[in-house]
Order: sequence, then structure tokens, then C-alpha cells
Amino acid sequence: MPIPFATIEAVAARLPLPPTPAWSYPVLDAFAGCEVVVKHENVQPTGAFKVRGGLTVAASLSDAERAAGVVTASTGNHAQSIAYAARRGGFRAVIVVPLSAPPGKVEAVRALGAQVVVHGATMTEAGGRARALAAEQGLRYVDPGNDPAVIAGHATAYLELLRQRPDLEAIYVPVGSGTGAAGACLVRDALAPGCRIVGVQSAAAPAAYASWRAGEVVDRPCETFASGLATATGFEVPQGVLRARLDDFVVVEDAAIEAAVRLMATHAHTLAEGAGAAALAGLLADEARPAVCAIVCTGGNAGEHEFGVLGRGVHGR
Repeated sequence: MPIPFATIEAVAARLPLPPTPAWSYPVLDAFAGCEVVVKHENVQPTGAFKVRGGLTVAASLSDAERAAGVVTASTGNHAQSIAYAARRGGFRAVIVVPLSAPPGKVEAVRALGAQVVVHGATMTEAGGRARALAAEQGLRYVDPGNDPAVIAGHATAYLELLRQRPDLEAIYVPVGSGTGAAGACLVRDALAPGCRIVGVQSAAAPAAYASWRAGEVVDRPCETFASGLATATGFEVPQGVLRARLDDFVVVEDAAIEAAVRLMATHAHTLAEGAGAAALAGLLADEARPAVCAIVCTGGNAGEHEFGVLGRGVHGR
């Protein structure tokens, strides 16, 4: 069921986070041929927009759930969001990460005090282990894609953005599980019906795109370097929103995301991880982009791959 806009507004009012900036950069605008507003979710306390979901989940817990603790699965940014919320709220958090999770993100989760369990090669396997631990230990399982509290929390980034820039004609949103894009659609429908929401996903992990096109959840190989986009299956709850409300979906090669990582550094003074630069890659791939667009830098938790990309320099289109 779509989350009511009033619920998203209420969640935003309770979040213990200041609004993040939404700025444009003349050099990036000139390169793209349009005004590009960058929503800087990379400046969140965990370095990514997903902290909004973790804090919203924490606020939704019952006393019994808080006493028992929570468990989830993640490649990194959702993991940090739950670990951060658990540390603030004083409850236990167990995070299951796949073997492919970036080491730096796993270290950050441990530093926040959460228990880390490494299991499986993919998020699908990690999620299965997390659900098993929930049953074995009586923990509250937090689904990284299907939990309404997660989606409502993520939607608050787009509530801020459209209040900051009500003139936007399009917003390009990186898609892993699809929670951010679903939240963007729900907010857009209430505040700016004329603004197009365009999802962006890596061709090396196209499960959400394939699910959107098929009209049902499907699995696809997951081989992208961008951990924030690394999902091998669609998620039913966000897909239910995207099928009815998403305007378009752009699939880009990892090479284009790498180029966008470099452009974010040189043209927008921003260190972005792969997922955080994917929206820019999608915008540049869209020849129909309008005059005033926004991209969401969903995360700045760059790892060795991104630093290697930056070391290779910037190339023009």
C-alpha cells in the first residue's frame, strides 16, 4: 500500500537530522547542458541517505522489539543506518553482510557498535540468514527494501528537495532496492505532479529495472562495483509504487558510473561512491533531460574502487 503523504511529513518532523544542501555548480551545469541541482545526502552522519530509514525504523519499534533488538542485511549503507540508530537508541543490532560488502563499510558498522555476521556471496543469501537469525533469536527483522518505515524515512530526502526547489522538472534517483525512488514518487505526487522521477540502475545489477519492466519481481545477476546498487532481486513493496508512478528508468554501464564519480569530484567538489554518482550518469545518458533537473548524491562512502577511478583522471564525454 502507498504510504500516505501525511505519514512522510510526520516522519520528517521527527527526524533528528538537519536538512541537507541542494546546490548547483556552474561547471557541472555547463557540462550537462542544463541546471543540475545536487542533493547532498553524502553529508549525513553515516555518509548516506539511508540513515533516514534507520532512524525511522528505530522510532517505530515497540518496547518489546527495542528490548529484543533488530537484525537486517545490507552491503553497507543500510547497515550503517541501522547501526547508527541502534547506537542512538540503546538497542542491539545484528547486521548480516555478504562477502562482497566493501570492507570500509563493514568496519564502520562495527565501529558503531553493531554485531556483524558475514554470510553468503550475495544480498539474497545474506537476507536469508538475517531472517533465520530473527526467528532463532527473537529479533525484529528489518527488511532493507520492503519495510514501510524504511521507505517513509527515505522519502523525507525528496520532501526536503522539492520544498527547496519546487521548480524542478525532473529528479534522477539511483536504484538498488528502489526505496528511494518509491519515496520520491510518493512525495512528487503530493508536491510537484509535473516533475518527472527517473530511476537509474547499473546494467551490471538490473534486477529492479527488469522487475519494473516485467511487472513482477524477478532476479538478475549482480556484478556491479557500486555496492549501493548491488541487489540481485526486485523488492515487492517499492516495485508496487514504481510500477504505477515512476516516469522512466535508465540503465547505465558501470563505466558511465565511474565517469560520473570523476565528474562529481571535479565538477561538483564532491566525493561520491558509485551509487552516489549513478544519478548523474543517468542524467547524462538521458537525451531528453529538461532544463532544470536534480540528482541525489545518495552516498559518499567511497572505497578503493572509487579512489582508483579518481586516480585515472577525468575524461570528457
